Amino acid sequence: MNKFEQWVVTGADLVWGMPLLILLSGGGLFFMVYSKFLPYQYFGHAISILRGKYDDPDDPGQISHFQALSGALAATIGMGNISGVALAIVAGGPGALFWMWVSAFVGIATKFFTCSLAVLYRGKDSAGEIQGGPMYVIREGLGKKWMPLAIFFSIAGFFGATPVFQANQLVASVKDVLFTANGIESSFGLDFSMGLVIAFLVALVILGGIKRIGVVASRLVPSMVVLYVASVLIILLMNVGEILPSLSFVVRDAFSANAVLGGAIGAIIIEGGKRAAFSNEAGIGMAPMMHGAAKTKEPVREGLVAMMEPFFDTLIVCTMTGLCIIITGVWRTDAANGIELTAVAFNDQLPGFGKYILVTCVSIFAITTIFGMSYYGRKCLSFLIGAQYGKYFNYWYLFLVILGSVATLDIVVNLVFIAYGLMAIPTMISAMLLAPKVIEAAKDYFIRMNIGGQHGN
Repeated sequence: MNKFEQWVVTGADLVWGMPLLILLSGGGLFFMVYSKFLPYQYFGHAISILRGKYDDPDDPGQISHFQALSGALAATIGMGNISGVALAIVAGGPGALFWMWVSAFVGIATKFFTCSLAVLYRGKDSAGEIQGGPMYVIREGLGKKWMPLAIFFSIAGFFGATPVFQANQLVASVKDVLFTANGIESSFGLDFSMGLVIAFLVALVILGGIKRIGVVASRLVPSMVVLYVASVLIILLMNVGEILPSLSFVVRDAFSANAVLGGAIGAIIIEGGKRAAFSNEAGIGMAPMMHGAAKTKEPVREGLVAMMEPFFDTLIVCTMTGLCIIITGVWRTDAANGIELTAVAFNDQLPGFGKYILVTCVSIFAITTIFGMSYYGRKCLSFLIGAQYGKYFNYWYLFLVILGSVATLDIVVNLVFIAYGLMAIPTMISAMLLAPKVIEAAKDYFIRMNIGGQHGN
């Protein structure tokens, strides 16, 4: 590891210390208790919203509730769910998965508050377009004296909305399955060429703006989830007798801390918290930018839709990936590459074709995540220097796709962690300060909808 890599790793460790974990998990716990578990009671109503029951094409915004959810999931259900879970288990042992569950559970409340605020305090960019996200929540909800915090978020978001991890792991998975397995040696030229192909495919979508991203994501995300979940379910059913013992092992390991980190329970908690944030990004602030573009006049509706993301993303998809890795025992191998570890599990259980199923899933996961992330970075740049210049972010972004294809994994992962951690600070501070406004809006909404107590409607 060279000095630059050491600096990046040290920076990530510094940012992701216990104070940030307390801010994210403690903030989520605050939202959960402060709301008296309100969002958890309305999953049925959230599904009705998602199905389009309350859609009004004349409402302000650019995309539907379903497209907003799909776009946000496209940016979260990605390599963090396949490669990221594997890396978490390698670094923190199976117990890290338990702390991902905890972070996701409180993250449901965090998503409800942050994404409700994204609609409640929408603002206009320099071109007069309605926009949402933590920077607008801070400007519109807290006032101009808090503008340094909004600028801080936008700068961190500019660097955090990066495709480097997705591109890196997509290239790694394709190389392992299609090239290395067939005796073709890896090289810089091969990685660079694959990066160019990925950049071209990404350009076809992101240059079309948020509406094209929303349409493509709403078509690809459901098929992506179904294909991956079906594949993992087959592996789990083949080892059905090991599911409960593996879940028990995860819980025991979460508190015994006898795995890789030599008894450091706090380090395992941090590892799980980091990976959960990378997976569902509750409290980081990206999803509010997507949900802020939803066509709705009701902030609470968008908050209810958004709260489903940690449930699908971490509690379902990440859990299935983690169980697949633990049940098959591949986490004990020396495969440090996250995607390689998952590939070994697939190939051991589905010999001959498992690796091809995984590379197909990985390709869809990575590409859709890259689509979604581009929107976030463009919004951050537009807030900083003006909407008329936001389009230039796309070209920077395409360059990062190519850079990620040839970069080393440690640098890629830790640079993203640093940016994510910095983004969480203004997002959580503003959300906690404005939490009473969300409760007021929720009480008003449920009274008007006349569904108090009728949680399934």
